[in-house]
Amino acid sequence: MIAEALRRLFLKPGRDRYSRFVELLKGGELALELEKETETSLVFRLLKPEEGGRLAEFKGIKLRIEKVGEGEGAGVTYFLELDKSWRKFFEHELKIVEETAGRLRERWPIEDPFPYMAGWPASDVAISRKGKMLQMTTSHFWQVAETKVLFGWSDAVRLRVSLTLEGPKLQLLVQAPLDKLNKAVGRSAEGGWLKRLGVKAKSWDELKRWAIDNWSGVVEAAVRRLDEKTLTKEELEGLNALRDKLNDDKIAREVIAPALLLVQAEKLGVGGESLRYFAAVVSGAIGGDGYVSAARGEVGLASGERAIALLWRAALAAYGIKAEVKDVESAFQVVASGDDAVRLARLYFLFGPPLLEGGDERVISHKLDEAVKLGAKEALNIRWEGLKRTKGGRVAANLTISEGDVEVKYDVYLRNEIALEFVSTDRGRVEPAARLLRLADVDAEVKRAGGGGEWQVWATTDKLAAGRKELKDAIADIVKAAVKNGWVDAGKAERWLEKLRSGITLKEGWPKYKMGLARSGSLEVRYRSTNPDNIEREARRLRAMGLVEGRHFAVKMPEGGGEGYVSILKDGLMRAAWLSVHGSGEQQRLAAEFVEYILQRAREEGDDVYRKAEEIVRRGREVGSLRLTDIKGKGVDVGGRRHVVDVLGGEAEFEKGRSGRTLLRITITADIDAVRGYYEMTYGRYGKNNKAVGYAYIREEADAERFAALVEALTGKRPRVYRVGDKIAVKCSREHLDGFARYAELAEAIAKWLEETKR
Repeated sequence: MIAEALRRLFLKPGRDRYSRFVELLKGGELALELEKETETSLVFRLLKPEEGGRLAEFKGIKLRIEKVGEGEGAGVTYFLELDKSWRKFFEHELKIVEETAGRLRERWPIEDPFPYMAGWPASDVAISRKGKMLQMTTSHFWQVAETKVLFGWSDAVRLRVSLTLEGPKLQLLVQAPLDKLNKAVGRSAEGGWLKRLGVKAKSWDELKRWAIDNWSGVVEAAVRRLDEKTLTKEELEGLNALRDKLNDDKIAREVIAPALLLVQAEKLGVGGESLRYFAAVVSGAIGGDGYVSAARGEVGLASGERAIALLWRAALAAYGIKAEVKDVESAFQVVASGDDAVRLARLYFLFGPPLLEGGDERVISHKLDEAVKLGAKEALNIRWEGLKRTKGGRVAANLTISEGDVEVKYDVYLRNEIALEFVSTDRGRVEPAARLLRLADVDAEVKRAGGGGEWQVWATTDKLAAGRKELKDAIADIVKAAVKNGWVDAGKAERWLEKLRSGITLKEGWPKYKMGLARSGSLEVRYRSTNPDNIEREARRLRAMGLVEGRHFAVKMPEGGGEGYVSILKDGLMRAAWLSVHGSGEQQRLAAEFVEYILQRAREEGDDVYRKAEEIVRRGREVGSLRLTDIKGKGVDVGGRRHVVDVLGGEAEFEKGRSGRTLLRITITADIDAVRGYYEMTYGRYGKNNKAVGYAYIREEADAERFAALVEALTGKRPRVYRVGDKIAVKCSREHLDGFARYAELAEAIAKWLEETKR
């Protein structure tokens, strides 16, 4: 177990976001000393060697190995416990959580927080044994931020690093007094959701008492929804037995949410406002221990007891969502699939917390992201009506998008462009309108309408052209009807229709990047706009993808009414291509869509532009994809002779030149024509353009020929070979360096050197 803990600690440390923490522990030989042992856990002190052979303790850090679960479902967890002295080390991560919570508060209009809060205790938010504190531990920063808005967590009271099979991950333990939940219950009972249900309670304990007193009604509702004929005697007894367990917070916190949803279905029905409350409660249950899988077409909730899982199944059935209870190791899952999963995913996305994008991928809810993908798999119901001319001369119509019982009516205007909007003084109505458009693949955000108290979501021709077919068809029908009435110029209408047919942007609303070749033959990729918000939006998106401003892309903000731009550099397109294959999570998704879009735009600009873009993308995807030892028996013709190359290994490292500049030395060991050799090339930056050029100087012509064969075998390009005095020079360009970067042994050092030596 110790060996496994250390293996996980040092797993991929160079690529993990916590590599600096891992390197700190790796500073010398690491020793462990057993401090405490129980039947279920081992706790070790971490020690490091000092001068004189003594061992000194790493302050404020311990390794804990702990058994969890029982029977077949038992397992082992590994994590490092950190004391408060480590808070400063992880200050950046803690700041990310705080800023994300602030962004969520701005985007998430909540009149009654209790429905959203109710689902979380059913999953990840625990109530301490003494019943005085709410607690949660997670490595997902978006979970901490989302629940911080609801429960008002203080700063993380404890930090630990979980050692997972994907490497180390920071976990935050947060807590808040139970009074936060008590007050939410009281406010909801006074004038919110609980009042609508007829629940009188001023605290969590009183809510539990209400559930105990009304439990027979809850069970009756559950039995009706589950169909009494299919229930076994044991299942019915299990539902009834929950009543006597409700004084135990561990049980009550899982039971209250589905019980209230069943009561709501009986008293308020299952449409309109009731559906919004349902989605709010379920969002917490999914956001905690639940899951969403677009690939499998499933949405699942987790439960510790079969009776509670049945209660959830009954609650879902009350709202028209069929699910089945599955026994998974020592727990249970309530799983909706197919059309039922799609509907549940859509409700989760429409009325749950907003999906934040951009910035650190840990603040993006992967569950909401999957819900958007799953919800988009089925067609939306889209229709239009009421074509008319306004007093201002604009042509207007109403367009309605609906999903189940959720329906939003938008205004569509035709003038200089097509514009779709939804406006209200109630942000709580505008947010679902924006999210429904997102399900239709239109990039839409809620913004203030002018300087007043109204909120709006707004999308014009280019964004609508990225939408789903049924949306574009409906808008095209509005345009055609306006032309038929003689209210819109036929030429202008045809340009709009062509945009809608071709779709100049991709799924996530990419704007139109200009593509072309410069006089030098280099590829130019640039987005221009006079709107600073548009420029900043694109810069944020590129950062979220993992690109770095100044290294991968350049930004110029608009000034004096002129245009600004975002320009993608060659290194940026190569990096995006690499991330599209080797990245993970949201970064990989964004990068893959961006690369697909750039290739699409390049194809539209002609064969020469496309060939150049495709070449850069191909090189980017290959970075770090090979091993030097993959080159075996490679035949290369140089100087009219055939050479056979077998590469045995190699490395790249920095060194200081005589002038003080940082150089990159690449060393390769290879058998060429069965002759073993050690080949070195040194790259530097030269000239006013700071070009990367590599040189090797060799005395014997045969050795120079073999060196040239090695370079060509590795990079696919022959170097320039020429005589300088009594030596022979082998000269390599940036293209050769890009070729060397395909090999995992060299890729990291090459990328780092290019970054550190750029101007």
